[in-house]
Amino acid sequence: MTIKSMTGFGRGEVTENNRKYTVEIKAVNHRYLEASIKLPKKLTAFEADIRNVMKEYMERGKVDVFISLEDYNEAAETVKYNSALAHEYMKYMQEMADDFGLPNDTRLSVLARFPDVFTMEDVEADEDELWMSLEKAVRLACGKFVSAREKEGENLRNDLLNKLSDMAGYVDFIESHSPEIVTEYRKKLEDKLRDMLATLDVKADEARIVTEVTIYADKICVDEEIVRLKSHVKAMQDALREGGACGRKLDFIAQEMNREANTTLSKSGDLALTDKAIELKTVIEKIREQVQNIE
Repeated sequence: MTIKSMTGFGRGEVTENNRKYTVEIKAVNHRYLEASIKLPKKLTAFEADIRNVMKEYMERGKVDVFISLEDYNEAAETVKYNSALAHEYMKYMQEMADDFGLPNDTRLSVLARFPDVFTMEDVEADEDELWMSLEKAVRLACGKFVSAREKEGENLRNDLLNKLSDMAGYVDFIESHSPEIVTEYRKKLEDKLRDMLATLDVKADEARIVTEVTIYADKICVDEEIVRLKSHVKAMQDALREGGACGRKLDFIAQEMNREANTTLSKSGDLALTDKAIELKTVIEKIREQVQNIE
C-alpha cells in the first residue's frame, strides 16, 4: 500500500449547466482530520455532504477547502417587486403632503428608486443538479490532492528507510563495541593494580578484579536496549513497507526509539561509543520529525 504525506494540494474544476464549480484543497499535518470549508451561500446546504466525500479520501490533516461558483445562467437572478412596501412609501408621502399642505408630486420613477421596492433575488436552482456537479468537482480535487500526498509520501518513505539503515549501522557499532570496552577496562584495571602493588611485592587479587569488572560491565551493559532498538527499527521498516495510514504507529515507535537511545547514551563508557550514541539520537530526532508528516 502507498504512504501518504499530510501535506498536499488539489484543484478540481467542473463546468455544467452554465455553472462553473471550482474546488481547491490544501492541507498540513495534524493529529486528527480537521476540515475548514469556505463556500458560497448558494452551496452551504451541501457542507455535510462535502465532508462525507472528503472522509473517503483522507484520515488526518488540517484541511482547508475553498469552493467558488460562477453562474452564467441568464435566469440566475430575478427582479422582485415589493408592492406592500411601495404602498407604505406612498401612504407616508401623502401623509407628509397633508401635514405641510403641499401637493403630493411623487412620480413613479422616484418611487421605484426607494430602498427595497425592487430587489434582485437568486432563482432557486435544482439542488440535485447542483450537488451532482459540485460532487464531481469535489471528487476531482480530492483525487488530485491524494495523488500529491502519495507522491510526497513515497519520498518520505524512501528518506525514512535510508535513515533507518543509518540507524541500524549505529546500533550494530554499539553492539559490537560494547564488549571491547569491558575488555579494555579489565586490562586498564589490572595494569593499574600491578603498578600500585609492584612496589609492595603483593600479588593482585584476581577475585577482586573479576568483581570490579563485573560491576562495571553490568553498569554499561546495553544488551536489552540493543535488542529493543533492533526490534523498533524492524517494526518501522515493516510499517513503512506495508503502507496505509501508519503515521500514529510510526510516531509511537519513534518515541520508543528515543527512549532506548537516551538510556544507551547514559550508559556509554567510551568516547567512540558516546559519539555513536549521539549520532543515533540525532537520526532518531530526524525520523521523529519526518513521521509527523505521514497520515
